[in-house]
Amino acid sequence: MPEAVTTDSIGVPHGFFTRRGGVSNGPFASLNCSVSSPDDPDAVRQNRSRVATALGVEAARLVGLTQVHGVAVATVTQPWSAGRGPQADAMVTARPDIALGIVTADCAPVLFVDAGRTIVGAAHAGWRGAVAGVLEATVDAMVALGADPAGITAAVGPCIAQESYEVAADLRDAVLARSAADAVFFGPGQRAGRWQFDLPGYCAARLSACGVARITLTGHDTVTDEARFFSHRRRTLRNSGPIGHQISVIRPA
Repeated sequence: MPEAVTTDSIGVPHGFFTRRGGVSNGPFASLNCSVSSPDDPDAVRQNRSRVATALGVEAARLVGLTQVHGVAVATVTQPWSAGRGPQADAMVTARPDIALGIVTADCAPVLFVDAGRTIVGAAHAGWRGAVAGVLEATVDAMVALGADPAGITAAVGPCIAQESYEVAADLRDAVLARSAADAVFFGPGQRAGRWQFDLPGYCAARLSACGVARITLTGHDTVTDEARFFSHRRRTLRNSGPIGHQISVIRPA
């Protein structure tokens, strides 16, 4: 069975799945769920099928996106084929037979549910998308389906932690251009002219500011926990080849 991190705060079928419990081999071992990776396509299909089964839906009803680090949100009323998702970085749905899947390898996966457990959302929040407003856009799309922001619960899943996320001035400047107060999410870097950026904390603050009252952070660092998570930053530091991506999934009750 695929391994997943869950949180009691969500209260509907969901999982921040790790890299464990799949059939892929080599650098994609073992639960790689990215259809755009150079992994064996049949292995990816089997991995995604295992995840769908764990969420209680048919494999064809686990939908994903063509993620582009933007703010577009898709409202899902019908499933589409794997790899055929629109260019967007978040989804919402009110259909209990559809599961929303976001793939990541250091960016923050964020799962949402409304108080009635009938509307859910899933967002891919890298720093660019988070700064541009993808989390607020997801809340807005849930509200359009009937949710109340004050009744939404959000969970920020495994992603790169501040201790692992050394950034240069370009990223810091982009964050502070929106609000100078966000300097609190930067600590001293390990080198001159560098800072440590708190991506999960930044995401939580943006969620709180738009009215989400209940926010959970799972607290897992994808960079340092190689046994459980794929990591783009770790791959870059090692100058290694292709890697897989973990998936985070949610569906209404």
